[in-house]
Amino acid sequence: LGSGALAGSTIVLDRELIARELGFARISQNSLDAVSDRDFVCEFLFCLAMIGMHLSRLSEDLIIWSTSEFGFVEFSEGFSTGSSLMPQKKNPDMAELTRGRTGRLYGNLMSILTTLKGLPSSYNRDLQEDKEALFDSVDTISAALELFPAMLPQLKINRERMESAANDPNLLATDLAEYLVKKGVPFREAHEIVGALVANAVAQGTKLNAIALADLKKLSPLFDVDVVDVFDVRRSLVARRAIGAPSPENVKAQIKAWHERIGRGD
Repeated sequence: LGSGALAGSTIVLDRELIARELGFARISQNSLDAVSDRDFVCEFLFCLAMIGMHLSRLSEDLIIWSTSEFGFVEFSEGFSTGSSLMPQKKNPDMAELTRGRTGRLYGNLMSILTTLKGLPSSYNRDLQEDKEALFDSVDTISAALELFPAMLPQLKINRERMESAANDPNLLATDLAEYLVKKGVPFREAHEIVGALVANAVAQGTKLNAIALADLKKLSPLFDVDVVDVFDVRRSLVARRAIGAPSPENVKAQIKAWHERIGRGD
């Protein structure tokens, strides 16, 4: 668009007119930069790699949650296959492939960065290598983005198993420390007290909520009969009302806000 090989042209050109006709918002201000710059490719590949990273982490969560040790979710047959050896096993193929292909997105980004790092200024034939990395990343992330809207609605959620896991009283150890903080105990001291309680519970093979009030009072006289409320997981969730925290009200508000944002195309 008037930049030539590196130093523009002696022919008088209306570069702004050409840019408008071709749908560009503006023209480049440096001919050398115009022909040698591939920052836009690197930035785009980084964005695709970052999207892939988030999809990979989501895939990892779902894969772990689908194991027999967790049993929180189950993939539908359309997005999983049976094991060729173990009859009881269901392989989360699509999630695993998404996780694996994220490495390709990283590799494509590093490929073009490595190509660029040793190039002298101006155009070099090496720059043709950006096409393969760019197109492969677009194809890879496009397939993943088409997959998840189809796969996620078909996940089977085991609410009973998840609720049972969430109801482990030891998960509320932080809430127990905050119980003391609300009664004026510095958090560092409250943390130490609850840490000792956890250690005692583990040593005795019991849970925090099974410790007698009299034993709690040995570590802090501020423990009272209302401490039993700390071990209600639903109460704990409702109490987490700070912006960004996972109270049911906050979660619903976030879902609504994101639906509205996506609808606006922000």
